[in-house]
Amino acid sequence: MMTPAAMTVGLVLAPCGLLLCLVSTLTPGWRQATGFLDRPVNFLLTQGLWDICSEQSSQDSQCGLPDELGYYEAEPVRAARALTVTGLATTAVGLLLATLGVRCWRTKPCAWLAGVSGLVLFAAGLLELIPVSWYTHVLQNRTVLPAQPSPVQLRVGYSVVLGFLGSCLLLIGGFSLALSLAQVCVERCCAERPKAYPNPRRSSLNEVRIQWPEAPSISGILSQQSQSRLQPRSGPKPRVGFRMPRPAAYTNPEDVLKGEQSSSRHLSSSTTLPCDSDL
Repeated sequence: MMTPAAMTVGLVLAPCGLLLCLVSTLTPGWRQATGFLDRPVNFLLTQGLWDICSEQSSQDSQCGLPDELGYYEAEPVRAARALTVTGLATTAVGLLLATLGVRCWRTKPCAWLAGVSGLVLFAAGLLELIPVSWYTHVLQNRTVLPAQPSPVQLRVGYSVVLGFLGSCLLLIGGFSLALSLAQVCVERCCAERPKAYPNPRRSSLNEVRIQWPEAPSISGILSQQSQSRLQPRSGPKPRVGFRMPRPAAYTNPEDVLKGEQSSSRHLSSSTTLPCDSDL
């Protein structure tokens, strides 16, 4: 049996979201600070959930800098640490359930288990999206997230972008897997519904069997023709069509030769033309 498209989408997007969220949690690129007066122009300070790094060039970078302003003690940072770790653990559990429910060693997917895994992955996406959104909202607030005073400029780092993408992928993948619960509901409704017809409806046209009449063989036709020829014919040959009426014989009621015989014997001198009988 083929895996449904919704389950396939969930199994593809959920691991990608897990990878992006893991990179976002571990990397120190949540906030970037530039424009220090006592530092070179290309000096860049990056702050994350677990580490603070400085970068002056591509080859000169240093991590593990001390927290002098109490950045790690801020509520958004502490909440982001707890929520991101919880979201990663929840995502791992959801992927395990999805693997067992969608395919694993079964020939047919387990719809209800796949739907439960979708709900778990959707919750994991929310756990990853909340801290990223909160951190982005208070990123410029120096009282909530301690930072050096102006003219230091603060901007969003790449880790926040990866966190947003990972959480969105988890939400979409979890929603796709959760659609499997609709299949469970449909199967239960069809099982509880009484049969309206005595015979079940055919699932596809491939199962329809049509019995065609057997065509007569050539040998049978030839044998029938030979038997009809050998049998003697009795009685007159039937006529085809209808009989045309014969026309009546023409008879002239008056004798046209009457008087001409006598005139032929006694020719009159008053006329010189011969009669019809003479001709």
